[in-house]
Amino acid sequence: MAGVFSPDGKWIAYQSTDSGKFEVWVQPFPATGAKWQISKNGGSHAKWRGDGRELFYLGGGDNRMMAVEVKAGATFRADIPRPLFETNVTDQFTQFAVTRDGQRFLIPTSIGEASATPATVVVNWTAGLKR
Repeated sequence: MAGVFSPDGKWIAYQSTDSGKFEVWVQPFPATGAKWQISKNGGSHAKWRGDGRELFYLGGGDNRMMAVEVKAGATFRADIPRPLFETNVTDQFTQFAVTRDGQRFLIPTSIGEASATPATVVVNWTAGLKR
C-alpha cells in the first residue's frame, strides 16, 4: 500500500503487512524480487527526501516521525531509522507532506477538544474597503 517512487524513479517505498504488521519496505523498479525492510518496529506512509538520500515515515504504535538515510544506486542500503519528533497522529490513514530538503513537515493533527472561544465571520467584507 501507499507506494511512492524515489526521485530518480528507480525505487519504490511502500507499506506492507508481510511481517504481520505494517512495515515500510523498499524494492527496485522494475521489480527484481529483492526488497529491504526499512522500519524496525512498524511504520507507514513513507516519503522520499527530494534528493532520494533519506526516507521519512510514521513509526508504528507511537506515531513518531522517523527518518532513515539510504544509499540507492546499483544496490540499496539503509541506515538504522532514527526518531525525529512526536506527532499527534491518531489514525493509520493520516498523510503528511515533507519539503524537498526534508526540513519541514505538514501533518494534519487533532488539537483536542474544541475551543470555547467564539469565531467571528465577516461576510461581504469587500464592501468595507475604501475606494
